[in-house]
Amino acid sequence: MSADDPHEETEETGDVRERIEQEADRAVEQFDEGIVDLLAWLLDTETRARIYVSLRQNPESTSDEISEATGLYPSTVREALAALHEEGTVTRQKRESDGAGNNPYEYSAISPSELVNTVVGDIQSELNTVFNLDDHLGGDDEPLSGDEPVTISVEDADDEDDEDADEA
Repeated sequence: MSADDPHEETEETGDVRERIEQEADRAVEQFDEGIVDLLAWLLDTETRARIYVSLRQNPESTSDEISEATGLYPSTVREALAALHEEGTVTRQKRESDGAGNNPYEYSAISPSELVNTVVGDIQSELNTVFNLDDHLGGDDEPLSGDEPVTISVEDADDEDDEDADEA
């Protein structure tokens, strides 16, 4: 085949397109794994992180629907949902049904900004305890001024956009 053959050029274009699609798929997969890793750190386990992501994608899901979506055992999902509900990370309500029988709970996850604010509050409290350790132990060092030396503020991305619009 010659270099001017249109068939050869189409094959090369197809190969390039296929490589780009493979790289894009790999990037998305790595991004998803990174998000799950970050959420696993915030929520204590990968199981809880996968349940949270599933509920953000499909709010008002039952434990069986979450189990099917995540590939986790139903008993594992139920245990994690109970803990997440107790912590306030997920909400639940009875599913409405016209027929007789048991109406299962349907779950939804709090927004990511609410999740971050909850975690930030816990981290801030722990840091303040460490910084004020000498006060609690009766150390000789002069105490830091103020009751809480560490303050962590988190703003929603929407809040920043509003501020930028106000400045313009």
